[in-house]
Amino acid sequence: MSQTKNILIIDDHPLFREGLKTIVERDKRFKVVGEAGNGRQGLKMARQLKPDLSVVDISLPDINGVQVATEMRSYLPDTKIMIVSMHSKIDYIAEAFQAGATGYVAKDSASDRLIQGIESVLKGEYFLDSSVSHQVVEKLMKFPVKDAKITDADYGSLTPREQEVMRLLAEGSTPKEIADKLCISPKTVENHRANIMKKLGIHSTMELVRYAARLGLIDVELWKE
Repeated sequence: MSQTKNILIIDDHPLFREGLKTIVERDKRFKVVGEAGNGRQGLKMARQLKPDLSVVDISLPDINGVQVATEMRSYLPDTKIMIVSMHSKIDYIAEAFQAGATGYVAKDSASDRLIQGIESVLKGEYFLDSSVSHQVVEKLMKFPVKDAKITDADYGSLTPREQEVMRLLAEGSTPKEIADKLCISPKTVENHRANIMKKLGIHSTMELVRYAARLGLIDVELWKE
């Protein structure tokens, strides 16, 4: 994380936004480039600013953080999303991760915990605040993959390169990161991703994560810190 990372804060509480901005900008690696008080404004700013990370409150006055994450991921796939909330409603958190967020931090967490979450999410890792992580991991892993008949044999139908791309996707790497790692183009990564989803009958990255975890392809402990 050598260059300064740009961060967008989407939260309807001005005092929290100001406090978070102060905490974030104490670290010279990060810069808050925008602040929004509701979801629609946040999405508009995200399109304009293309931040490295969006910190999104799950409870917003117009659309909630889950909807924001869903829309943002659709047109800014390389922007990381970290959810912050006063509440630890497991269903909301699980939905947020399914929508594309890769981090969750409680608003009352210590400042170093917030920074730790930002660091992890920007590195492509999953981050869950310790107060809820164990419950959320269990909840996520209990959600059934849509096609319950998926087996090891389905995984065996993937080419070696598709298996490699699948593991990296499940670990949270972006298409660009995978392309750089494998020395292929991002477009080729997207083609592999589409083929993987089609062959396995999987329809979202979260389903892919759960499937990969069940096969033992990734370390579920990634979800616990």
